[in-house]
Amino acid sequence: MVFFFTSTVVDPPVRLFMGLDKHENEDLIKWGWPEDVWFHVDKVSSAHVYLRLNPGQTIEDIPTAVVEDAAQLCKANSISGNKMNNVDVVYTMWGNLRKTAGMDAGQVGFHKDKEVYKIRIEKRINEIINRLNKTKEEMELDFRAEREKRDAQERDQAKKEQKDRMQREKEEQERRKKEASLRNYDNMFDAAKMTSNQDTNYDSDDFM
Repeated sequence: MVFFFTSTVVDPPVRLFMGLDKHENEDLIKWGWPEDVWFHVDKVSSAHVYLRLNPGQTIEDIPTAVVEDAAQLCKANSISGNKMNNVDVVYTMWGNLRKTAGMDAGQVGFHKDKEVYKIRIEKRINEIINRLNKTKEEMELDFRAEREKRDAQERDQAKKEQKDRMQREKEEQERRKKEASLRNYDNMFDAAKMTSNQDTNYDSDDFM
């Protein structure tokens, strides 16, 4: 079971999502997308909240208000973090999550600490949580199937772009070949014209 929330602090709105428990968090870690941004309360147990970026977006492009919504959702879904003030919520791209064999379900580390961002949440803001909870939806998902579908679409798009690129290159080659042929024709015409002028000799005596 995955819970979806709609953040309306930006236009168009964006969707945040999280797993039901640590086992679904494990599936989300395993089958996440390269476009996913992962949020978690720092150093304490909490929900794993995700934001899926649009193509071309980077983690730096996320509006602060959206980061705050995701962070508040993490805090509200942390047994200990929800009771604390001044907690840090860390976030990073899914691809920066590191999972090793000895880790418990839902536990992760990072490949590069310098790519981990942090936001300080002073206290729970009920207005934000209530707004998000009003948009809450539950959905059963096959995480592996969703990821494989995404990857298949990416491969198809890459093939199409390659085909289009090859077609453009072919058309460009044909255009250059045609231009070269026209230049050769023009040069031949000019050479023939010059030869004709040189071979024609008019002597005034011919008209006498």
